[in-house]
Amino acid sequence: MITDHLRNQRIDEARTVFDKVSFPDVYLYTMMITGYARNYRFDHALQLFYEMPVKDVVSWNSMIKGCFDCADLTMARKLFDEMPERSVVSWTTMINGFLQFGKIEVAEGLFYKMPFRDIAAWNSMIYGYCCNGRVEDGLRLFQEMPCRNVISWTSMIGGLDQHGRSEEALGLFRQMMGCGVEVKPTSSTYCCVITACANASALYQGVQIHAHVFKLGYSFDAYISAALITFYANCKQMEDSLRVFHGKLHMNVVIWTALVTGYGLNCKHEDALKVFGEMMREGVLPNQSSFTSALNSCCGLEALDWGREIHTAAVKLGLETDVFVGNSLIVMYYRCGNLNDGVVIFKRISKKNIVSWNSVIVGCAQHGCGMWALAFFNQMVRSMVEPDEITFTGLLSACSHSGMSQKGRCLFKYFSENKSAEVKLDHYACMVDILGRSGKLEEAEELIRNMPVKANSMVWLVLLSACTMHSKLEVAERAAKCIIDLEPHCSSAYVLLSNLYASASRWSDVSRIRREMKQRGITKQPGRSWITIKGWRNEFLSGDRSHPSSDRIYQKLEWLGGKLKELGYVPDQRFALHDVEDEQKEVMLSYHSERLAIGFGLISTVEGSTITVMKNLRVCGDCHSAIKLIAKIVRRKIIVRDSTRFHHFMDGRCSCGDYW
Repeated sequence: MITDHLRNQRIDEARTVFDKVSFPDVYLYTMMITGYARNYRFDHALQLFYEMPVKDVVSWNSMIKGCFDCADLTMARKLFDEMPERSVVSWTTMINGFLQFGKIEVAEGLFYKMPFRDIAAWNSMIYGYCCNGRVEDGLRLFQEMPCRNVISWTSMIGGLDQHGRSEEALGLFRQMMGCGVEVKPTSSTYCCVITACANASALYQGVQIHAHVFKLGYSFDAYISAALITFYANCKQMEDSLRVFHGKLHMNVVIWTALVTGYGLNCKHEDALKVFGEMMREGVLPNQSSFTSALNSCCGLEALDWGREIHTAAVKLGLETDVFVGNSLIVMYYRCGNLNDGVVIFKRISKKNIVSWNSVIVGCAQHGCGMWALAFFNQMVRSMVEPDEITFTGLLSACSHSGMSQKGRCLFKYFSENKSAEVKLDHYACMVDILGRSGKLEEAEELIRNMPVKANSMVWLVLLSACTMHSKLEVAERAAKCIIDLEPHCSSAYVLLSNLYASASRWSDVSRIRREMKQRGITKQPGRSWITIKGWRNEFLSGDRSHPSSDRIYQKLEWLGGKLKELGYVPDQRFALHDVEDEQKEVMLSYHSERLAIGFGLISTVEGSTITVMKNLRVCGDCHSAIKLIAKIVRRKIIVRDSTRFHHFMDGRCSCGDYW
C-alpha cells in the first residue's frame, strides 16, 4: 500500500498508512525517507531519519542521496562524516552527488580517499570528469583503471564525442571491439558511436555500424533509430534518414524529433515544420527537444506566424517556462523581429541559465536596445551568473548599435581584466566597430595593429565598413589592402571600396576595381530582400519585375513616391552607385529590393499591421531615409533587418536614431 502511494507521488497518503504500522522496520523508514526526498520535502525526510530507532547503511545512503536530490550539499557531507560505517555505495553516492553539482575537486578528493574503489566508483569519476569538461583527466583515469566494463568504455566514448573529439571516440570504439567477448557493446554504446559518426561525418563507418546493429536486432530501439536519423541527416543523406524513420513500427517522440532536427540541419525548414505538425496530428506529444528544433526552423524561415503557433502548443503542454523551450522562443521572437515578446518569455522562465541571459542580451543588441542589454547584464551579475564570451560579444554589439562608445570602452576593459571570458578576435572586431561607427577610425586602425593576435580579414572588414560610413578613403585603402593580402578573393573588400569611390564620384577608380574583380573571377553578392507572409517567402532583387504581383507593387511605390515628394523627400544620389544621369539614379533608388518587399507587404497585409522585411546587405542611407517617411505615410510599423541589425521604423523615426 505504501509502495503504491509513493509510486503515484501521494506522499501524505503513504505517511498516513505508515503511521498506522505498529513497528515499522528499517525498510519502511527508508522507503518513506526516499519518497519525501523525491518530492523535495527535505525537512520531513530528515526528521523521519532522526526518528529511526535503528539505522543501517542503506538508510544512511538513502538520506545522503535525498540531500543531493534536494540540493543540500552541506547536510550530505555532515551525514557522511557522522556515518558509523560506510560502504563503497556510500562513497560512490557522495562522489556522484558532488559531481552532479560540478564540485569536481571535492568528488576527486573523496575518490582518492576511498579505502576500496569498485568499478562503479571509477566509472562515476570518469563520467563526472567528462561532464565537467575535463576529458583529459577522464581519459587518464580510464587508462589507469584496473579493469573496465562496457559502462567505462561507453562513458569515455561519449565524453570524447561530446567535447569535439569524435575521431578519437571512434578510435576508442574500435579498440573496445578488439577486446572480443570480454566487453559486449550495449544499445547505449551504439547510440554514442552512431552520434560520433554523425559529428565526424564518418558516413562509411556509420553505415557499417548501422548494418551491425540491424543484425543484432537493435535497430528497433527508439534511441538508436533516432541516432541513425541524425547520423544520416548530418551526412546530408535525408532519404536514408526517412527510410530509418518509416522503418520504425512503434514511433515515439524521440524518433519524430530526430527527423525534425535532421530536416533543420539540412536547411529544409518547411519539411521540418510539416513533420512537427504531422507529429502533433498523430498524437505524439512533443518534448523540449522537439520544440527547440521546430523553433530553430521557424528562425531559418523567419516565419513569425508559425513560431507563434508552436509557442501556443508549448503553452498548452506547460512547456513555455521550461528553460530550453523558453530560450528557443526568445531567439525565435527576436530573429523574427519581435523583441518585446522575446523579453516577456525571458521573464517567465523560472530557472534561467547562461543561454537565457545571453539570448536576451544578444536580442537587445540586434534590435539596438543598448540600455536594455546593459540592464539585463546588471541583473545577470546580481543573479550570480558568470558571463562568458557570448555575453561579452552581445554587450559590445549593443554598445556599437546604440552609439555608446564610452560604455563599450569600459566593458572591453572590464572583460580584458576579468578572466571569466577570454578576449577573442570577435571581441576586437566589436571594439573596432564601436570606434569606427563613432568616427575614431585612426584609433580603430591602431587597435588592430596593436592587437596581441594577428588580425584576420573580418576585423579589417569592420574597419573598411566604418570608412564607407565616414567617407575616409585613405584608411579605407589601407584596410582593403590588408584584407586582399589575407584573402585575395574577398568580394566584400572590393565592393565596399568600389562603393566608397562611387560615392566620391571617382568613377575611374570604380572601373579599375570592377576590372580587377572580373580578372580574378570575383562576383558581387546581389542585394536581396524578402518578406514572409502566411508561411511563404517572397524574395526581391533591385529593380525586380519577376514577382507575380509586380504591377501592383510598382503602382504602390509610384504612389508612395508622390507622397514622399510632398513631404520634402529628395533622393540621396550618393547611394546610386553607377555613373548614370541623375534621373536614372532616382529611378534606381526608388526600386531597391527593400522597397519592393515593403511595397508587396503593403498590398498583401491588412491595414495597421506590422511589415517585417529581411535584407542580406546593409540598408542604404537613401532607403533608410525614405522608409522612415513611408512608415509615417502608411501609418504602420515597418521592421527591416539588414546584415547587421534590426531597424524599427514608425512615425517618421527609426529605432537606430540614424546611428547604424
